[in-house]
Amino acid sequence: MTNPIVVGTDGSPSAEHAVEWAAAEAARRRRRLHIVYAVQPRGFGLAYCPGPGDVAWLTEGGENILVRAAELAAKAAPDITVTTELAFEAPGYALREQAGRAAEVVVGHRGLGGFAGLLLGSTSLSLAGHTSCPLIVVRGGTDDERKEVLVGVELHEDESTRVLEYAFETAAIRGGWVRAVHTWEAPPTMFDGAYPVNAREALSAAQNRLSDAVAPWRNRYTDIRVIEEAPSGQPVDELVKRSDRAELLVVGSHRRGAGGHVGSISHGVIHHSECPVAVIP
Repeated sequence: MTNPIVVGTDGSPSAEHAVEWAAAEAARRRRRLHIVYAVQPRGFGLAYCPGPGDVAWLTEGGENILVRAAELAAKAAPDITVTTELAFEAPGYALREQAGRAAEVVVGHRGLGGFAGLLLGSTSLSLAGHTSCPLIVVRGGTDDERKEVLVGVELHEDESTRVLEYAFETAAIRGGWVRAVHTWEAPPTMFDGAYPVNAREALSAAQNRLSDAVAPWRNRYTDIRVIEEAPSGQPVDELVKRSDRAELLVVGSHRRGAGGHVGSISHGVIHHSECPVAVIP
């Protein structure tokens, strides 16, 4: 297992929390941890070429942040191998580049330089749905005692396969269980005199489709407890309200609807989740 767990840091409390989470993740998955600090380019979107006077103080400041992060990682997981890297690139670009040779990329939900009212930092926002490996945004509670892996199932065959595979593998590694949730929306025609019958039929169909999607993973991971839920409602709302009892929430980076925003569900849950979120490409 040569591909590392990569974590981005900027020295902020959110980033340090992400480093500690990533170190524990590296230990669970028996991988090394690679910590990256990227110096933000300056000036009108142009490439940043630091002058001779800039290099020394930027390098010293960056190395201090990396030393601190490596110490936190070693304390969280003493037995893992930790490497560090200082990059003179935009953080989002540097981490997308790292993703091509990483098992996972881990970031905090907010970093330095953001407005206090922002729920999601610009780096994590720019990465969601745009990495070639799973992206973990560490936010909310990170209680290892929860043991539940909550997974949003969209029932698109290729995506649901990748998302469920990651969720079950993660539950197996953690000794936990899986709560698979698929939401459905009631069409307007259900709100007539036949509503009760139509609602039952729609719910039954959603439950059957969810069970069919989960079945191969139930059969492969026979020791893992699985809870299946098919509530009527909005995906983000239903997942977020269940996230306070989960150790990790797993979603895909699917475009929902022809006119929807890229990763609208994944962006929604990482704005509001009460636990770390894994976005699966």
